[in-house]
Amino acid sequence: MISSKEDYRFFLEADRLALCKDRKRPRLIDDGWRFQRLLRKVEYYMNCKRSPLHRAYLLFLLARFYWLSKKLGFTISPNTIGPGLCLAHRGNILISPYAHIGENFRIHAMTSIGSEVRYGDKAATIGNNVYVGPGAKLFGEIVIGDDVAIGANAVVTHSFEEPHQTVAGVPARKVSDKGTEELLVRATEIVRARGAKAPAPAGSPVGATAPRGRPAAPNYSRVSRVSRRIGLRKGTDDGELD
Repeated sequence: MISSKEDYRFFLEADRLALCKDRKRPRLIDDGWRFQRLLRKVEYYMNCKRSPLHRAYLLFLLARFYWLSKKLGFTISPNTIGPGLCLAHRGNILISPYAHIGENFRIHAMTSIGSEVRYGDKAATIGNNVYVGPGAKLFGEIVIGDDVAIGANAVVTHSFEEPHQTVAGVPARKVSDKGTEELLVRATEIVRARGAKAPAPAGSPVGATAPRGRPAAPNYSRVSRVSRRIGLRKGTDDGELD
């Protein structure tokens, strides 16, 4: 969760790298990047700004956010997804406001992460470095471990807490021990390697870990291994908040 301007900058830079964008400000055709920047700005003002003037500005941001969400087909609530988010394409993406999703999360179009049928306030807890393929559906209070790839059109109705695996099918089942190393950019690791301070979730000590295979909810301060396949780029400014 964004709790300071430093966190805000960290989230923006991680999201930019996850989307493989070479510019901080989106081009006219970069609707997905424009949406993610607006999402982070809404989170920053929602969590960090309390004055009446800032509250009024937040209402303006929320109106823009609602309009752009409808335009792109996204149903995504603020404060549900960690840094390093990659919305791969515009198109229907529905994520429950009660979901907890970690860092470096890549999700494709025509996907849904829904809540428990009997209890609308219970939804998935998803770890770090998780990939959700096109058309996949996740339902209920399930747990998806770190470094899990969910195949296209899979229907996931129970937990897969073991890290580093691929699941697919209807209903979903484990199909291989291959994780997500070649499917997404581990953007937060790149930003941390440059020396940027990572945000920690409120109420969670830095460095706290969850039981084996079970992700934190979500733990943005976790440091996994740096991907061997990603080169580090230096000298990038983390500024620009507009």
